[in-house]
Amino acid sequence: MLKATLRSFLAHRGRLLLSALAVVLSVAFVAGSLIFSDTVSRTFDRLFASTAADVTVSPKETLDEAVPSGATATLPASVADRVARIDGVAAARVDAETRNITVVDEENEPVGPTTGAPTIGTNWDPTERSPVELTSGHAPRGPAEALIDADTAGRRDVRVGDTLTVIAAPGSFRVEVVGIVTFTTTNPGAALLFLDTPTAQARLLGDPKAATSISVGAAQGVSDARLKQRVAAALGTGSYDYRTAGEQAESDVQQLGGFLDIIKYVMLGFAGVAVLVGVFLIVNTFAMLIAQRTRELGLLRALGADRRQVRRSVLAEALLLGLVGSTLGLATGIALAAGLIELMGLLGMNIKATEMVIGWVTPVAAYVVGVGVTFVAAYLPARRAAGVSPMAALADAEVAGVGRPLRLRAVVGAVVGAAGAAALAGCVVSSRTSSAASLLGLGIVLTLIATVVAGPLLVRPVIRVLGAAFPALFGAIGRMSQRNALRNPRRTGATAAALMVGLALVAGMSVASASMTRSFDQQIDKTLGADFVIQNSNFVPFPREVTDAVRATDGVGLVVRSKFTPVAVRLPDGDRVETTAAGYDPRLDDVANITYARGGTAAALAQGRIGMDVDFARDHGVRPGTVVPVEFQGGRRAELTVGALTDQESAEGFGTQGGLYFGMATLQRYAPGGQDSVLYVNAAPGTDPDDLRTALDGTLDRYPQVQVRDLADYKDLVHDQIAVLLYLVYALLGLAIIIAVLGVVNTLALSVVERTREIGLLRAIGLARRQLRRMIRLESVVIAVFGAVLGLALGLVWGLCTQQVLALQGMTALAIPWGTIVAVVVGSAVVGVAAALLPALRASRMNVLAAIAHE
Repeated sequence: MLKATLRSFLAHRGRLLLSALAVVLSVAFVAGSLIFSDTVSRTFDRLFASTAADVTVSPKETLDEAVPSGATATLPASVADRVARIDGVAAARVDAETRNITVVDEENEPVGPTTGAPTIGTNWDPTERSPVELTSGHAPRGPAEALIDADTAGRRDVRVGDTLTVIAAPGSFRVEVVGIVTFTTTNPGAALLFLDTPTAQARLLGDPKAATSISVGAAQGVSDARLKQRVAAALGTGSYDYRTAGEQAESDVQQLGGFLDIIKYVMLGFAGVAVLVGVFLIVNTFAMLIAQRTRELGLLRALGADRRQVRRSVLAEALLLGLVGSTLGLATGIALAAGLIELMGLLGMNIKATEMVIGWVTPVAAYVVGVGVTFVAAYLPARRAAGVSPMAALADAEVAGVGRPLRLRAVVGAVVGAAGAAALAGCVVSSRTSSAASLLGLGIVLTLIATVVAGPLLVRPVIRVLGAAFPALFGAIGRMSQRNALRNPRRTGATAAALMVGLALVAGMSVASASMTRSFDQQIDKTLGADFVIQNSNFVPFPREVTDAVRATDGVGLVVRSKFTPVAVRLPDGDRVETTAAGYDPRLDDVANITYARGGTAAALAQGRIGMDVDFARDHGVRPGTVVPVEFQGGRRAELTVGALTDQESAEGFGTQGGLYFGMATLQRYAPGGQDSVLYVNAAPGTDPDDLRTALDGTLDRYPQVQVRDLADYKDLVHDQIAVLLYLVYALLGLAIIIAVLGVVNTLALSVVERTREIGLLRAIGLARRQLRRMIRLESVVIAVFGAVLGLALGLVWGLCTQQVLALQGMTALAIPWGTIVAVVVGSAVVGVAAALLPALRASRMNVLAAIAHE
């Protein structure tokens, strides 16, 4: 049986090739994502471990910044002198570093990264652990000199002697580049600007006596842990955080972890789609191969092979396919990881491909996925093959299982579908976002399973409708193509299911994103009352200097500032909620249309008062007049009285959990040091908004980090943010379509082999080669469109339910992108034509007599 299995596998290797491609794609994305994330993690582990000080003393930050506030936490630089006197300390150095700067060249173009990585300004105080070394020029000597890293200099054509303008929180200043530094370790993608220490303290931090941290070196024989204990004992634990080199490196890695997780999970998402769609392809391939080998398997049974041996033979073929596909997929995954590393290099993150990390988990995961998918997918066809009796197989070599009833599928599909429909209905009527989202996810999974299981039951009624015009348009050829698609509902359903998954996903997400876009548009139209909004494209705060320049622009009538700060509120029901609060200038009503359930803007922005979203307040037992303890960054605390409750359609009032906001005076008192995030600007009476736009553009030309937007521009900004999600969905769709095309090609190719004699007879009675190719193309088109119809129907249901969940967050508008849906249907027909090209060409080239004699 082993010898027969190997011969059978080699005899059908061409037919199994397309199935192997699905395994290769699945394994490649799994292996590539693991290798890439492991390589980047190992690289940065070494970077942070090699550059961290033995002990780092930093200001205590009690809250995480979900939305950047622009504040730089500092401590007194004199702490370094106190630390230097502690027993066991070899050296204590002042660090003055900030990421809240913009650097522009003489043409007013930013020299920082365009990838979202920060531009870091810091003091030049090199040690043996510095990640850079001075390779040309000299160290900065005074307030007008600076160093820049070689990667940024090369990318932006900056040379020694050039003048740069630094836009920092305390104000702008000009510096001459007097030297270039080169990374001795991995360049994390940031741009680095070095100043001497006094200049960095005064110009970057705004305080010549401040520091952002103190780097402490241990004396010979003193461990990092012991030194940390001594420093903490000397300084106290109330105001500062203390980290050893290992702890600091771990903290830095955790901050980077979010970026790595995004890439990893995106790639694993691609792998999941490839696995899911590949299962249908492999099931279909094995089912058709076994059906075509019915007589062969019957002969094996007649010669003494029992059912177990036949089942093992088929599963052994699947195992071989999985091993081959996994090996090729692992090799492809290594190449994919190398490509991603090169891509990171183009984006400024210089990771060496020679340092690629392939841990033991990667090959294990690759073979588990590859072999597991093929083994599971081939199990049902293997059982079906083992169930064929020898006499029945020898008596009839036709496709087994064509006429078997679909009652079991109908029952299972109905039960699972009913459960999925109930879950989706539950998410629609639920009033809590968390439970509605959970029910939505459950409903999507169950309805997908139900549609896959019951798909063959829908083949005959749907394809009769889709192909109803074929006989009239194409005559007998059209009629035969329709009947060929109806011949085996299981096969047609499984082939179409691969395409259905991708299209259901894109349809659902398209409805959700279109609804989000329309909801935001309506909310912006309703809420935004300012002529212009000034902010950074990536929502990073900007210096007060920008605000002053805007206020001084001719034609500006009113400027209302908005700032953000992290807070933690202790609520009457006992919950402690960490979120982001906003601060506004008093005349907020002049630039925004706010709906209140209780109170008003004046009450919310008064000193010692706070406003919040009415739903959030109701959930936590808060009423107007309730006093809530609020904790700010650095441990500052306040007792604020709830002055107003907003009832905005957008979720949580002002877009953050709880919709918390207060007056600028309150924010400045308890959270000083932050920068403005948004400016709402109205034209002065008698000033034309178009003229003001031109004036503002001129004013802000020297501040390229901020942009002027009117109502339409602001909507475009929101649309661009949502579009990022759509691009990912479309990429997943592209992958699903690639595998679906392989499935259709495989099905048609095997179908041509299966119908060789039938094709020969048709050719013998006068069917022309062109007519034969048309028949196969039409069959492919109707199968592809059938998958599109199922996918779109399922996706529209998912999209409508998703929109109901979004409505709980204030996004109440429903939008269905009919253009996308029509394009998907037309594209499916094109996919069907493309998938049929090779099988149709092969069929038309058959020798008529040889085909008639084929068995």
